[in-house]
Amino acid sequence: LGLLRGASLVVGLDGCIKAVGPADVIRNQFSEATFEKIIDCSGKCVLPGLIDAHTHPVWAGDRVHEFAMKLAGASYMEIHQAGGGIHFTVEHTRKATEDELFATFQQRLERMLRAGSTLVECKSGYGLNLETELKMLRVIERARKSMDIGISSTYCGAHAVPKGKTATEATDDIINNHLPKLKELKLSGEIHVNNIDVFCEKGVFDLESTRRILQAGKDIGLQINFHGDELHPMKSAELGAELGARAISHLEEVSDEGIVAMARAKCAAVLLPTTAYMLRLKQPQARKMLEEGVIVALGSDFNPNAYCFSMPMVMHLACVNMKMSMNEALAAATINAAYALGKSDTHGSLEVGKQGDLLIINSSRWEHLIYQFGGHEALINYVIIKGKVVYENERCETMSSY
Repeated sequence: LGLLRGASLVVGLDGCIKAVGPADVIRNQFSEATFEKIIDCSGKCVLPGLIDAHTHPVWAGDRVHEFAMKLAGASYMEIHQAGGGIHFTVEHTRKATEDELFATFQQRLERMLRAGSTLVECKSGYGLNLETELKMLRVIERARKSMDIGISSTYCGAHAVPKGKTATEATDDIINNHLPKLKELKLSGEIHVNNIDVFCEKGVFDLESTRRILQAGKDIGLQINFHGDELHPMKSAELGAELGARAISHLEEVSDEGIVAMARAKCAAVLLPTTAYMLRLKQPQARKMLEEGVIVALGSDFNPNAYCFSMPMVMHLACVNMKMSMNEALAAATINAAYALGKSDTHGSLEVGKQGDLLIINSSRWEHLIYQFGGHEALINYVIIKGKVVYENERCETMSSY
């Protein structure tokens, strides 16, 4: 991580970074230019906007009642098999209208934005039938077009096996019906989908079904970015490396061979410290992955099971529970998360030519963003996307910087 003191940054009207470097050099370079807005960041820190590489933000029906069950000792799979978990949310999401889903989704994205996220990966996956999956993807598309926050859209129709179907039947339905329709809507420009995701897990989609769906998604031009090795070792990491996956999420139960394969294939590991924390699972082996040269990214896994909007809290958990350093956690929530979404050429760092997505925090030390657990409400001073101030926090004006 490069740390520049006494620096300035210039974003052009096209939303891209034009210069970053010592303030006096930039002052001379742009002495003739006029600026729409100048922000004095004396005593403050400028950071790249945070990138949340894994979320499930479109759904109806929260699962607050299940939180109590989990605290009393029920496992994720016990709740799932009793018709709770994903199935509970699917039932509510199928009933909700597109407008209802959009209204709550919009509010969730705004909360993510205020916590410093400027680009968010958003999955479908609470439909499990073509009609509802498309409804969710249309909701994501609407936000992509109407909101400032950046969105990477993921089709996750294979999030669970729908009631009344076997995994093989669900796989056939996705390959024969869902993906051709998605291809058609992509070509007509109605819906932009970036990634394909499958929940590769014992009792959900096995390795062979996962392979078939991911390959079919890759064939219509989607990046592979899937859930693997979460509750049981499934050899998901090995499969992902073989298929040329861009990223694999979870990996709590990944094998040593899987880690080596991901490093070789330059396949990113999207680690989700909230999930292991919430479900009291064993933590993903972040240190081993980093030592083996895997590109490690972070996500909030925001969903009804892990209700967390805040990448600063995710970074804090990554440092404490997964033993990452603060530098590693910041890189994982910026440039590496951008890489996991196939956007590291335009996002994730403060470099000339990249999109002007940044945070200004009310502290002379950037580490405060991680050190303060849940303190981002009074620490993030500005959130800027494409050079435009999309959130300004008045609280920071009345508080001296930390």
